[in-house]
Amino acid sequence: MGGGTSEAATASSRAEGGAVSGLTVEHRTGPLGVDAGRPRFGWRMRSSARGRSQGAYQILVASSPDKLTVGRADVWNSGRVRSSDSVAVRYAGRSLRPSTRYHWTVTVWDAQGSAVGTAPAAFFETGLMSIDGVTGWDGAQWIGMKGKAPNSPGAPMLRAEVPLDAQGDSRARVREARLYVSALGVYDAYVNGHHVTVPQDGGTTTELLPPGWTNYDARVNYMTYDVTDLVARERTVTLAAVLGNGWYNGRVSEGSTYYAKDGNRLALKAKLLIRYADGTSQSVVTAPDNGWKATDTGPYRTDDIYDGQTYDARKELPGWTSSGFDESGWPDVERVPFESRYPDARLLAHPVESARLMPRWDRRPRSITVATGVTGKDSSPHGRGRIVVDPDRTVTDPARAASAAVTIGSGETAVFDLGQNMVGVARYTLRGSAGAQVEFRFGEILNDDSAGADGPEGSVYRANLRSAKATSTYILKGDRHGETHQDSLTFYGFRYVSVTATDTVTITGLTGKVATSAIRETGSVTTNDPDINQLASNIRWGQRGNYLWVPTDCPQRDERLGWTGDTQIFATTGLYNTDAAAFLSHFQDTVVDSQTVYGEDKTQFTGVAPGGRYNFPGGGSGWADCGVILPWTVWQMTGDVTIVGDNWPTMVRYLDWIRQQTGDTYAGQGSLTGDWLAPQKTSAQLMSDVYYGYVARLMAQMALAIDRPSEADAYKELFGRIRQAFVTKYLGTEGGRVTVKSSLGDASPIEPGADPNQKTEDNSQTALLWVLKLGFYETEAQRRALVGLLADNIGNDAAYKAAHPDSSRVRYAENTLSVGFLGVNVLAPVLTDEGRADLAYKLLHQDALPSWLFSVKNGATTVWERWNSYSREDGFGPVSMNSFNHYAYGAITEWMYAYMAGIARDPDHPGFKHFLLQPHMDPTGRITRVSGAHESPYGEIRSEWTVDDAGRTLLYEAAVPANSEATLRLPSASDDSVREGRTPLARVDGVRFLGRTEGVSSYRLPSGRYRLTARLR
Repeated sequence: MGGGTSEAATASSRAEGGAVSGLTVEHRTGPLGVDAGRPRFGWRMRSSARGRSQGAYQILVASSPDKLTVGRADVWNSGRVRSSDSVAVRYAGRSLRPSTRYHWTVTVWDAQGSAVGTAPAAFFETGLMSIDGVTGWDGAQWIGMKGKAPNSPGAPMLRAEVPLDAQGDSRARVREARLYVSALGVYDAYVNGHHVTVPQDGGTTTELLPPGWTNYDARVNYMTYDVTDLVARERTVTLAAVLGNGWYNGRVSEGSTYYAKDGNRLALKAKLLIRYADGTSQSVVTAPDNGWKATDTGPYRTDDIYDGQTYDARKELPGWTSSGFDESGWPDVERVPFESRYPDARLLAHPVESARLMPRWDRRPRSITVATGVTGKDSSPHGRGRIVVDPDRTVTDPARAASAAVTIGSGETAVFDLGQNMVGVARYTLRGSAGAQVEFRFGEILNDDSAGADGPEGSVYRANLRSAKATSTYILKGDRHGETHQDSLTFYGFRYVSVTATDTVTITGLTGKVATSAIRETGSVTTNDPDINQLASNIRWGQRGNYLWVPTDCPQRDERLGWTGDTQIFATTGLYNTDAAAFLSHFQDTVVDSQTVYGEDKTQFTGVAPGGRYNFPGGGSGWADCGVILPWTVWQMTGDVTIVGDNWPTMVRYLDWIRQQTGDTYAGQGSLTGDWLAPQKTSAQLMSDVYYGYVARLMAQMALAIDRPSEADAYKELFGRIRQAFVTKYLGTEGGRVTVKSSLGDASPIEPGADPNQKTEDNSQTALLWVLKLGFYETEAQRRALVGLLADNIGNDAAYKAAHPDSSRVRYAENTLSVGFLGVNVLAPVLTDEGRADLAYKLLHQDALPSWLFSVKNGATTVWERWNSYSREDGFGPVSMNSFNHYAYGAITEWMYAYMAGIARDPDHPGFKHFLLQPHMDPTGRITRVSGAHESPYGEIRSEWTVDDAGRTLLYEAAVPANSEATLRLPSASDDSVREGRTPLARVDGVRFLGRTEGVSSYRLPSGRYRLTARLR
């Protein structure tokens, strides 16, 4: 649609200030390097008036901000479009040009035709808009240090110095400069002596390990940077980079198709595009004949994702990243033939924000302990003793520890406690003599005197790292003013840092630098209960640490992989907490790449993405299903159906493949993992069967969303057949009692640390939950009976234990959970949906094993992999798999948002266009105040409640963003008792009373803010 009227140009002056904002392109704000030919636009309208919604919009795109008027928009004028859409609105103008900045705005009218406003101008910038690694790269090639053997000591350091084309005063001539850069491996990039940075929080910060991790034989990403300020004041330009092994060349890639036992050659590919004020341009590219030189004699001696980094400051080459440096003795570079090795690999712009260091989350020491030896070995229960603490050098006051200096000598150890399990690197400052070697070893927890400890009490526990060395080694150059360093070619998961030295050194400062891809937080839930708040904090920190380029399982041991089961379980929580839509969509691309590279028959989705380490062929239920569940989740949480349409063919192939495996039995593909790490064991085949039904149901919903009604019908029929097969096989009704036969089959055959004698059980918690969630029963009487069985299992009282003497539940306390990875995200929601919010809250408050608060009670600051990863009474869990930062069990946050705070999506209106406000009070009475917020695609949703007056009165506040609406379900003693001020809510203008059921009054709320009271009894 073209054209338009003068209304678009004048609406802003007539409308509310700032009424249209939050402009995004491809779900990002002001993005560089957009490669989409038809990018998606998004915006939000704000209004203090109730019930205001968008009735029309007009988008203008122009080559400069001054052309953003109806008459001058020279790229696209959408015209006035009658629509309430403001999420993922497709560009429909003329073809976009590569490496071009476009400016845009949107004018919005409300449903009555009145102007709402025009947004302040925003921009986006296209990337090279090619995938072949040739088009647009101006001859840039993959280059590496000539003659350097893979895995030989020393990281390659590459540089080239090139005169600018501009004549005369170059400072007046450079208009803009963009750097496009990628690596086989990871890189640190420099322009004219400055480390290339990215904007963050009003300043700049550095990325960690760009360009991230992909299946390199399928795709490699490049990054885009605005480096105008680094070039504009110079007469020459110097590009420089350090290359690290990253995920491309290390043990993390074992089992991958691109892995080479003898190592892969690292390589850099870059193009610096400089545009001058006179319209000319200049490209500086990586090529063997373009003046590039390289060396591996610098300070970067070793680097590995698992093992850490060694930096020898004596080998620093001052000025090597700046112009004028003499590299005449350096070897040449040569072309690395990556394209010939992997001709089908695509080179694509990274479509999401990078992983970066976040200064606002820096962690300073809470305490510093200096140990001079070990004592008490003979009297120690396990012969390890305890560290001998020097009280004169030990600092226990957090305020002092944050900036205290400490001196240690050979044979001594300083242990820094940062107070928070985190992911990133340590920045440290040292003084000491040249050649002194200092080792910083990272760990998540301290040793006690238990059988599972790996050292004396008070030392840093590292057995759970398995073969990962996780050590930062620094060799001093002897600068008497001090030396500061932070690793840049690896990362660590840690709370504690153990420091030793070969000679006397003084550590004058140490800071934990947090790295994450979860950079913009969009939600929070807080309560009056400090333990629940700590749990929420632990879950958030776990997400920060494990959303690092890809969503990983853990950040510390010799794994750190993109396990797809963990990803799908946590995805809804992740999208409540952070702006993760683009991040997870990009991961879905990687999942699809892995499907075609590693999947069985090149069709099954995989258990890990990217790479081939630990990928198991076959038996993938719950993990492989991520390829279907993740697109559904992103669509539901954002309202953008693009991910569904883009992935539909691969999802169809996957469902067809399962059908080919199991035919008319309608059984699932099988599961090697089952309900991973569950205290109560469930048949792995049953878990596979319920997941087959689950993804079939999701496929039916997604088919309708992309206008495929016949396929929707087919998947509904498939779901029905799976359901009937499940009921026939697993639902027993002998003797008038309903039983879920979850003992039919073994649990996971590969779970480490499992008791080989523990059997699967009927009516396990996870099996009952999924049967209720999917409706795998035949009558309402059966449903009620199943809810009763679930309640009895959770209650686990003396009578239950007496009736089930062989059950694993006998060893656990009353009101405890017993689910693993595949039950944790459905536990509390199913209980609440079935009218047992009381049990959900009892489980939430429980701190006996197994429970969420068990880890909190035992000092956790992130979520653990196992319910029993550690306890002060019993020590450490099975060392073969015992991560202290593993977010899967943190999926309870989804319930905290949707049920406790009451901000829930409506599956029929994805993206919170219409949503539910359904706060559930705590029947235990422990939580009396909850504040929840989530920044939806339409703006911030708020839901806050307080119970006072001895539980008789509910105070409730809510915010419904403009251009959306909500259904409120509020408990009350009567309809009239729900009031806004003195007016019954049902009689408030714009509000529609929907009815009352089982003590809950329901209303349709237009957008706006509400402050309500309700009498509860």
